[in-house]
Amino acid sequence: MPQLSLGLKAVSSTSTPGAAPNVYSSTPTRQRYSGLVRRRRCIGCHLRAIPSLTVVRDLGVWFNAELSVSSHFSRVTQTYFYHLRRIHAVRRQLGRDVTARLVTALVLSYLDYCNSVLAGLPASSLAPFQRVLHAAARTVLDLKPHDRVTLALQELHWLSVAEKIPYKLCLLVHKSLLGHTPEYISDLLTSVANIPGRSTLRASSCGNPVVPWTRRRIGDRAFSVAALRAWNGLPTELKLLRSSDSFCRDLKTFLFDSVYRHQDMDCYSI
Repeated sequence: MPQLSLGLKAVSSTSTPGAAPNVYSSTPTRQRYSGLVRRRRCIGCHLRAIPSLTVVRDLGVWFNAELSVSSHFSRVTQTYFYHLRRIHAVRRQLGRDVTARLVTALVLSYLDYCNSVLAGLPASSLAPFQRVLHAAARTVLDLKPHDRVTLALQELHWLSVAEKIPYKLCLLVHKSLLGHTPEYISDLLTSVANIPGRSTLRASSCGNPVVPWTRRRIGDRAFSVAALRAWNGLPTELKLLRSSDSFCRDLKTFLFDSVYRHQDMDCYSI
């Protein structure tokens, strides 16, 4: 009962010596009120208090008190641009191939890390990461600051940030269907063929899981919804692939073509 004794001790410290603690007094003093407010802003842990924070990091992703990832963009992009500036300083000595490897290892790999939590965000929220991707392409191809980079991304065969998210989601669903993911992920998938009364539907032969229904927009960002919607939008022949290497290659080609198919190859765009 150490936590209870510490709590009683903290409450009693707000009262005058020799008097019984009166936390529920209708006319608390300023000292007692300020003490209660300070204790509400921290969590007791044995012999010390842990103050509450406005931003915390979980598995490399920053969240604020509203469970928003806006702080994640501002903090992580600073690190990305720091690495790009250091690589750009020695880019002439490294050459294109070595520069591309460094950018992939120090920037792109971390840009793709845990990006599935960004599902459902608007393009305006993803803009900081897209600017990082553009800066990375300029560094690899040694473009000038005002050069536009759509053709550069096509030459490097890089997906945009908005397309990297469904790529990760679909890859997780593919591995889950093959039994290569933990149970807490595979339990989120329910095939249409396993539901009574729906086994004769066309979706059951395509390997489509059931997408849960949600009431709020934030619910659409959940993995159990966003990932299954992205998976159901893939071609049937792609979803039936059993080899992970073939699936990753064909999935990237499918997403890449869907982005750049209708863009003019004779001009640049941001």
